Amino acid sequence: MNEARARRRGEALTGAIHRAALDELARTSFGELSFDRIAAAAGTGKAALYRRWSGPADLVLAALTDPATGFGAVPDQPRTGSLRGDLLAMLGHFVRSMDEPRGHALRPLLAQRHRHPQLYEQVKQLVIRPHREVLLAVLRDAAARGAAVPERVTERTAALGPQLIMLAAWENAAVPPEEVEAVVDEVLLPLISRR
Repeated sequence: MNEARARRRGEALTGAIHRAALDELARTSFGELSFDRIAAAAGTGKAALYRRWSGPADLVLAALTDPATGFGAVPDQPRTGSLRGDLLAMLGHFVRSMDEPRGHALRPLLAQRHRHPQLYEQVKQLVIRPHREVLLAVLRDAAARGAAVPERVTERTAALGPQLIMLAAWENAAVPPEEVEAVVDEVLLPLISRR
């Protein structure tokens, strides 16, 4: 048997299915996602998908929360020594993530959240919230060392940077480093720091 055509099992098959689901989602929309298309893209049969997931929503959540293919590995809190450095590191990581297949797949889910509110809520709790908590920890640490105004360290301020980066990504496809610096220097630091 040709090794390239050898049957994949376990993690290899799951990874191929996750990648195919994210690629298909990025190319189309959640409403168009089907096990037929995903199975064909992954080079497997639909039965392999139905044995693991009850439907496309479960598969998408599994792919997005998988550390290998999705956002399951929450980044460590950067410790650059400055609030500006930590914010640049966090938002830079976010930009790189959004330029990968997992980020390309997340975009249509965010854009179409009103069509699939239950799925969006799950994505928000399992994908977005854990990453926002790291950013909130960065801001809290800055407040503890006197670099940020404690009253301005809120869920809303922690969400602001990623939201501005998403807007820039939708407008320009790619987000250059200068845009990340502008978000930090012109918006976040004036808003929360003790300057």
